[in-house]
Amino acid sequence: MLISVSVAAISLALFWMAAFTLWWQMHAWRTPETLAATRFERPDGDQGLSFSLLLPARHEQAVLEHTVDRLLESRHQDFEIIVIVGHDDPGTAEVADRAAARDPGRVRVVVDTHEAKNKPKALNTALPYCRGDVVGVFDAEDQVHPDLLAHVDHAFGATRADVVQGGVQLINFHSSWYSLRNCLEYFFWFRSRLHLHAAKGFIPLGGNTVFVRTDVLREAGGWDQDCLAEDCDLGVRLSSVGKKVVVAYDADMVTREETPGTLLSLLKQRTRWNQGFLQVYRKKDWKQLPTLGQRMLARYTLMTPFMQAFTGVIIPLNVAIALFLDVPIGVAVITFLPLLTAMVTFVFEIVGLHDFGRQYGLRVRLVHYLKLIAGGPFYQVLLAGAAVRAVWREQRGRNEWELTSHVGAHLVREEAR
Repeated sequence: MLISVSVAAISLALFWMAAFTLWWQMHAWRTPETLAATRFERPDGDQGLSFSLLLPARHEQAVLEHTVDRLLESRHQDFEIIVIVGHDDPGTAEVADRAAARDPGRVRVVVDTHEAKNKPKALNTALPYCRGDVVGVFDAEDQVHPDLLAHVDHAFGATRADVVQGGVQLINFHSSWYSLRNCLEYFFWFRSRLHLHAAKGFIPLGGNTVFVRTDVLREAGGWDQDCLAEDCDLGVRLSSVGKKVVVAYDADMVTREETPGTLLSLLKQRTRWNQGFLQVYRKKDWKQLPTLGQRMLARYTLMTPFMQAFTGVIIPLNVAIALFLDVPIGVAVITFLPLLTAMVTFVFEIVGLHDFGRQYGLRVRLVHYLKLIAGGPFYQVLLAGAAVRAVWREQRGRNEWELTSHVGAHLVREEAR
């Protein structure tokens, strides 16, 4: 009897958790008006802000030069690029210095001398050198649209925002079975889910294509250099003190990136994110949010990676219990409820993959839909492994930054695949 009650309770909890997650994931597509409101407004021609664009780069000599060149193509009239390199990374420093020599009026190089390197330390090293009204953050492999800064400038002026979060999209969905799911995750997160968070007044910011008024950022003390999810942490801290965050997603304006090149690299990346979310949760800044609804959303969001991992393990276990153990028929039916939401999610993912391909002019074939479905359970296992590894690392006090390497797989459009 106790087993039946426990299984039923867990199944109902998982069902509601999955249902809420799916509903939030569909936020942008609920009405045509909602979808239209998620995009950047067209700039009116006035450019009232100046930008300091931070570009932390570590062992990124393969992609850094292309990213700097793309940023220099920006049509905005007032911006600077600050490339941050480590004192122990001569290869990347050489590329950065070469870019600065080509355009010394736009590009500067700042050296991070911390013995233990990570992204927030690099960003904090550069913050005192920022001369712009707004600080923007990009990654060394980013492919940035030349009109993005003009759109962001207009968004700040039109909304009086303190922070503007632009869209980021992984593009190379064809590279592997897991890159397909990875690209779709970014599509749902930046295309839809972040807009819900902005509307609710609580938002974990993305790691790049995020723009913060310089005075607001300095008032907040910059980034937490001990946090493995410094972007999420900054968003939580700014949300908790009432700063206004605006999110905009436009397929033409998104910053394009690549997925991690190997499964091990993806596992380490997700471990870092999960551990960072756990650190942000434990810091408890989110408890300063003014409403109960905001605090509940914060608690749920920061614990989502671990609940997803738990779901991936429990759903097959529940189905096995329903099929092979002698439980009441009502309990057996309840155990299948999480599987039902999982099937609905699969359908939504298929529709989302079609929309993703249409928006980016990418040819999505039947084999990609099959890979999406077949790879679902294996992807859940990977997420579960990353969550378990994150908890293990946090408990052992292991906070070193595991770098994700990039090769530029997103820089060539391979629509024929």
